[in-house]
Amino acid sequence: MADLPTHTIVFEILTRLPAKDVGRSKSVCKQWYALLSTQDFVRIHCSRSVVSSNQRVLLIDDLTCSVHPIISNNNDYGPSSIVTFPFHHQNNDVSILSHLNGLLCVCLNHTYELLLWNPTTTAFKRLSTPDSHGFYINNLDAIGLYVDADDDYKVLHIKRRSGVLGVYVYSREVDSWRNIPFITGQEYLSPHFNWSAGTFCGGTLYFTVCECWIGGTNVVICFDVNSEQFKEISFPPVPSNGMVQGVLVNVKNVLHMFASTGMFEMTIDLWTLQGDYWIKVLSCPPIPPISLSLWCDITHYVTNGNWFVMTKLGKLFTIEMDMKPFECFYPVSWFRGFKGAVFVQTIVSPSI
Repeated sequence: MADLPTHTIVFEILTRLPAKDVGRSKSVCKQWYALLSTQDFVRIHCSRSVVSSNQRVLLIDDLTCSVHPIISNNNDYGPSSIVTFPFHHQNNDVSILSHLNGLLCVCLNHTYELLLWNPTTTAFKRLSTPDSHGFYINNLDAIGLYVDADDDYKVLHIKRRSGVLGVYVYSREVDSWRNIPFITGQEYLSPHFNWSAGTFCGGTLYFTVCECWIGGTNVVICFDVNSEQFKEISFPPVPSNGMVQGVLVNVKNVLHMFASTGMFEMTIDLWTLQGDYWIKVLSCPPIPPISLSLWCDITHYVTNGNWFVMTKLGKLFTIEMDMKPFECFYPVSWFRGFKGAVFVQTIVSPSI
């Protein structure tokens, strides 16, 4: 250790600080400010921050926006901190569409504008432009947030307008949008198909595309973020005689899907993707009959070796996982009656 340069020792120590302490450390001196602002520092600090102990739950209701730590021994929230939005909004009309490495891609529902926002540092960036890029329509559009091989954070925006599909990529590095072709499954442009938000895993964005709740076509669309090519893979082989819902989850950089099937009684299976094929990991016991309205609200919250079947009214079912603890949580759009997401606290900036 005595042979290491002082600069290297300081760098190693600072990359292990919590995100908020890094922000305070920038005021120590000009040298530290310059060091802590480099892309190399931000990248390494981020890689060391993406752990379960550094995750927080952000919840938005009609009156407040709050951030909660997660207490791992009882899988519940710790004391909340109130967050003030740094951008103009109306009655907290903020929808969370995607998240990655501490950045949230959100939509302002009254203006349809897309923003990138880091709730830890409070920095944000508007993505909307005068030429109509960066505006999101719920139930028609899909969003995926990712980082490419050049460490450039990007947003994939799939837009469906009057039967015409446009696929656009926003680059944080160049601060602009550009169009890319979509040549897979033109039938999926129809508003009869519902696209999920994108889940980033192993250099690919994955979307579930479902025709309808009962008996329709269900597929997964994959977007290679470096080649910018789309392809289609099959859904897990689940029964199609009832409602089908697939929720994608990145678990330690391996793609998983919680596939819910049934009509009144519901069964949930956990699948993992190997190559282009799905392998079943486990099945949960059938969940007793519940109302259709609750069924449609169900999502999944993953933590410390357990996963929970959730509705916006609360926890419905708990399953203990016979596998290594998860290091990530699935970000939910509705959770316990709030809009929210689970994110990691980082210093990643929404702009360069």
